Amino acid sequence: MSQSSINPYGAVDLSALAKPATPSEPGAALPTGQVGSLVIDVDEAGFQAVVDQSMTVPVVIDFWADWCGPCRQLSPVLERLAVADGGTWLLAKVDLDANPRLGQAFQVQSIPAVFAVVKGQPIPLFQGALPEAQVRQYLDELLRVAEANGVNGRVEVGDAPVAEAEPEVDPRYDEAYDAIERGDLDAAAAAYRSLLDQSPADADAAAGLGQVELLRRTQDLDERAARQAAAERPDDVEAQAAVADLDLLGGQVEDAFARMLDLVRRLSGPERDAARTHLVNLFDLVGNQDDRVLKARTALANALF
Repeated sequence: MSQSSINPYGAVDLSALAKPATPSEPGAALPTGQVGSLVIDVDEAGFQAVVDQSMTVPVVIDFWADWCGPCRQLSPVLERLAVADGGTWLLAKVDLDANPRLGQAFQVQSIPAVFAVVKGQPIPLFQGALPEAQVRQYLDELLRVAEANGVNGRVEVGDAPVAEAEPEVDPRYDEAYDAIERGDLDAAAAAYRSLLDQSPADADAAAGLGQVELLRRTQDLDERAARQAAAERPDDVEAQAAVADLDLLGGQVEDAFARMLDLVRRLSGPERDAARTHLVNLFDLVGNQDDRVLKARTALANALF
C-alpha cells in the first residue's frame, strides 16, 4: 500500500469549508481524542475535522450511496471492525450523492470505495465489497503505516453510544451475498433470480439483482476505451449505455440519466426503445423516491410524448 497522489486540497478547498460549528451541528469539529462514536457520518462542511483527527488516529473513509447494494454489504463489516478495534482508528462514512465534491477530490471511480487519511494525507485502500478477512488485512496494513508515521493514538468514545447495531440480514439472501463476497457475480445473479422465481414481488431481491447486473456489465470495461467509443459513436445505444453504467457506478447519477435521455430524444424505433429500457433500469437502481429519478422520469415522459 503506497500513499496516494490524490490531493483533496487541490480539488476542494477544505480549509475554506472548515467553518466554526457547534457540537450539535452537522459537520461540527470533532474534539481531538474525544469523539462521540467510532463510526461517524461526515459531510463536506465537516471534513476538515476528519483531517484534524487524522493527526492522532488514522481515519478510514467509506464512500457509499443509498442505491449501492455492495455498499450495504461492506458498511456493516467496516462498522463491526471499527468497534472491534476499540478506537485505534475512526470510521467516517461519506454519502457520495450528498457530497459529490468529496468524491471528486478523492477521484472515486466506483463505490463502495475506501480510503484512509493519515496526518492529513489520503491513502487509497480498496474498492468493492471485499470479504471481511481481506478488509482486515487492509486495516492491519493501514495501522502499521500509521504507527510508522507516529499516528498511534486512540479514539475516546466516552459515554456516547457507538454505532447502532445493524439489523440482522435475512438468511434468504445469504447465498447471493456469499457469491458476491467471493467475486462470483454469475452465481449471485442466479441466487437472486431463484428468489424472484419464488417471490416475484421481492423488492430487495430485485434491487440486488439489478446491482449485480450492473457490476457484471462494468467489471471488464476499460473506462477510457468505453468513453472514447461513446464519443466516437454518439448514437450507439450500447456504447452510451456502457458509459452511463460507469457514471452511475461512480456516483454521477445525473450524468448517467442525461446521457440516456439525450439518446431517447434523438433516436427512434428499436434503438429508442433500447435506450428507454436502459434508462428505466437505471431508475430502478437508484430508487423511485430519489428526487433525481423523479426529475428524470418527468424529462423522459416529455421526451416520449
